[in-house]
Amino acid sequence: MVDPTAHSSAGRLVLEGDGADTASTDAHAPVLIIGAGACGLVAALAATDAGADVVVLERDATPAGSTALSSGFIPAAGTRQQAAAGVVDTPQAFAADIQAKAKGRANPAIVATVAAVAAPTLAWLEDQHGLQFELLQGFLYPGHGLERMHAVPERTGAGLIARLERAATAAGITILPNATVSALRHRADGRITAVEVTRPSGAVERIGCDRLILACNGYGGNPELVARWLPEMRTALYAGHTGNRGDAVLWGLGLGAATGDLSGYQGHGSLAHPHGLLITWALMTEGGIQVNRWGERFSNEHQGYSEAATSVLAQPDGVAIAVFDHRLLAFARQFEDFRQAEALGAIRGGGSLAELATAFDLPLERLAATLQDSAAAAAGAPDRFGRDFTTRPALAPPYFGIRVTGALFHTQGGLEIDATARVLRPDGSRLPNLWAGGGAARGVSGPAVDGYLSGNGLLTAVTLGRIAGLAAAQSASDP
Repeated sequence: MVDPTAHSSAGRLVLEGDGADTASTDAHAPVLIIGAGACGLVAALAATDAGADVVVLERDATPAGSTALSSGFIPAAGTRQQAAAGVVDTPQAFAADIQAKAKGRANPAIVATVAAVAAPTLAWLEDQHGLQFELLQGFLYPGHGLERMHAVPERTGAGLIARLERAATAAGITILPNATVSALRHRADGRITAVEVTRPSGAVERIGCDRLILACNGYGGNPELVARWLPEMRTALYAGHTGNRGDAVLWGLGLGAATGDLSGYQGHGSLAHPHGLLITWALMTEGGIQVNRWGERFSNEHQGYSEAATSVLAQPDGVAIAVFDHRLLAFARQFEDFRQAEALGAIRGGGSLAELATAFDLPLERLAATLQDSAAAAAGAPDRFGRDFTTRPALAPPYFGIRVTGALFHTQGGLEIDATARVLRPDGSRLPNLWAGGGAARGVSGPAVDGYLSGNGLLTAVTLGRIAGLAAAQSASDP
């Protein structure tokens, strides 16, 4: 058990007597949500639709969080977009892919739940709140047996969060920006009575609540907790939101909640360096390769991009060169982050292999041997890393490259929850009025980096957000 008082970065827990009431608060919300990322905003929309009055607390000046830093892709099975494209998919097949990637170590009840509600959640966001989703076609992310990634037209996390914020505003939801939750007030049985909010001026406000939803993500921005639970990533670049300090987990532990898979996380092996832009892993799945400073491949690029982070970080200086050709350049330009990287000059090459080697100071002979090996594998020769090169054309000039590094994006472990996103104690009993979703809750990736299936983060954010919002609203009259 972790002592939450040992981590000064977390908000405090304040024990109140049973006689505490709302008279001492500055305001009151039947449903209070901490965090205005995808999870928090979806929870707010769901609770509002169910008739509850909702207040969302956001530490930043505008909603963003980890969602805005992500690709914005949400996997779902059995959607109308898949049907229109002729993709026959089911929640059961989706759940099987999730568990296969997690090696059967993810919570089976939560896996089944999020896989089942993903498609209805996207349809509800479209029909009730005006969002628009498109199916990403023409390629598969590692571990997914079918095309099931959905995105808003911008194909960015920033685009997704902007559309969710507009929907929340249109629904009349109160979002309080610049509101850092510095304390949870609770009774001896764990019931949350109020939160204390610290403003940039230093002023403290107290907001009472009947129900509280933790949608404030995980602990990737807390170096002490990363060193404790993810020691292999303690020196890695953190590409998530710096406000993800582990408050939800530490508050939960202080209230006697159970946690799970705290050693699980999403890494990424393709962050443009030093630009810090996410370069789509579809470059690898569609035929690209990664080489180190010696011009040599070092892993199977068809593994998940999460575990690729550790492979890249193991190379000299923790960097690699993503190598691709004109076909893949045209393909990658459909992604906004890639276009931004190109505009910043991160993409080099555009000529012969010798020119590419010069651009990245790579030994030409070794780089040429690497490309020859890849071409031989494309013709059917075995690849020493186990990658199948036969499904895509071999790389051909002109060649391009981009320098990338591995990074920690967000943690996947968190508070144990039930199928209604209610926070649980170690004995399986439920805390009185506390829910969690997204990175605040135990996810569906299991206890290790290689269990992360592409899209798991936003999958649990939007599905558990909706589940938590509905459950909290429908429980508003419970004792």
